Amino acid sequence: MKEEYFFSTDELSVGYGGKPLISGITIGIKKGEILTLIGPNGSGKSTILKSITRHLAMISGVVYLDQKNMKQMSGKELAARLSVVLTERVMPEMMTCYDVVASGRYPYTNSLGVLTKNDRRIIRESMERVHALDLMRQDFLAVSDGQRQRIMLARAICQEPEVIVLDEPTSFLDIRHKIELLGILREMAKQKGITVIMSLHEIDLANKISDRVMCVKGDHITDFGTPEEIFTDERINRLYEIENGSYDVLFGSVELAKVTGEPKVLVIGGNGSGIPFYRMLQKLGIPFAAGILYENDMDYRVALALAAEVIQAKAFRPVAPECRARAEEILRQVDYVIDCGCDFGEYNRENEELLRETERAGKRIIREWKDCADIR
Repeated sequence: MKEEYFFSTDELSVGYGGKPLISGITIGIKKGEILTLIGPNGSGKSTILKSITRHLAMISGVVYLDQKNMKQMSGKELAARLSVVLTERVMPEMMTCYDVVASGRYPYTNSLGVLTKNDRRIIRESMERVHALDLMRQDFLAVSDGQRQRIMLARAICQEPEVIVLDEPTSFLDIRHKIELLGILREMAKQKGITVIMSLHEIDLANKISDRVMCVKGDHITDFGTPEEIFTDERINRLYEIENGSYDVLFGSVELAKVTGEPKVLVIGGNGSGIPFYRMLQKLGIPFAAGILYENDMDYRVALALAAEVIQAKAFRPVAPECRARAEEILRQVDYVIDCGCDFGEYNRENEELLRETERAGKRIIREWKDCADIR
């Protein structure tokens, strides 16, 4: 295995005070790949990252960088090949953001720490890459948490490492800067061959950016593999022990627990039109039925998470008679029907007919989500 991977661990055990917290950690990633650690808070992700970067003494096992035991590397060699961005807040006194980024060049400077013209070029380019040139002369302690995060990433880039390790790098960042930061990491990995190892709380983003994913829970690694192998509804819900709600891997969305009980409302939607109504009814605590929905419809998966009952039809087939009969039965039972405004075509004429039956029965039809609050 060590000959196959650029960065690897062999039966690594990590913990504190000589006591193992997680054992049997075996990682193998190639040059230019992105490995993301996911798992609940307190599961040990940070402990693993601190151990492989030598910020925390390993209990046992070996970490290899380019087939070399990292224990045998000097501090200066390791600093030139591996850079680290941890969650601990750096509190340098009397340093500008430029000074902090410039410290990433120290593994390459002489004994006096004198920066060359080339060093200054790299510092500037690193800050430009994270959109932080406007922060160059500002006091590092005076900028926001999100700006500090970008400065620390610039510092890591400035080291020109072969491996970059980041602990929750998207913390404190708004959505725009989360996307930009992960885009930078992806570019570094794929265009410059830098291996990236990080932890993320945003598992929807981890799914999109990672080449390999490691699931950390308790005292062991539950899974290690590609995002396609790891990100299934069952695995993610089990990893995070989600009981009162659900996580949808396909949409990358979290839904709160559904309202159970006999449906008071039938929601007729499709093509995404029903989702705002489903979520509004869930907020109001009103149990509802959704349908008729094809299994490949955008509404379908959210309906499964939130509806007391989903009247579902097989994709690309005419609606089965028993499906239509169940929809009519629910229609007779409820007092309200929500028309989500979905366009009707050849394959959802059954829903158009259900609305006509609602009108003939004199039942109230709601067409605006704000009117859901009128349901009793």
